[in-house]
Amino acid sequence: MTESFQGGCACGYVKYRMTTPPMFVHCCHCRCCQRETGASFAVNALVEADRVELLQGKVEKIDTPSDSGQGQQIARCPKCRVAIWSHYAFAGIGDLVCFLRVGTLDEPDAFVPDVHIYTASKQPWVQIPAGAVTLPEYYKASDLWPAESLARRKALHSRRV
Repeated sequence: MTESFQGGCACGYVKYRMTTPPMFVHCCHCRCCQRETGASFAVNALVEADRVELLQGKVEKIDTPSDSGQGQQIARCPKCRVAIWSHYAFAGIGDLVCFLRVGTLDEPDAFVPDVHIYTASKQPWVQIPAGAVTLPEYYKASDLWPAESLARRKALHSRRV
């Protein structure tokens, strides 16, 4: 039996299914994520876009700036405007990877962050759990991702060629 995880927006118009566990989970403390969420950080599950199925509704994709200068596309519910996932223009595979907002899952506690990134700009009152992997900025996937996730990422790169 294939493991899947369902979620959706606040108003219930958009419902989706993630058909596999994510490749990796980020807790991002960058200022861009703080601005876009209106919170202290964003928790994103990185998963192949073709492993996220819309079950109901549709998303509206909004182009927004990012600190990298390459921008991102945020998929939002057109009714309640909740951000469901993003596509970042990086490494040539941006539209093939969803940075799925973990908080939109029906069971958001299923995915603990694998890494806390951009902690140089985290809010000083945020307490990161002891033992958590923390980095002041971004990182190389090959330094942190498990072998299976790296293989999935490599498969995405081969689809771009």
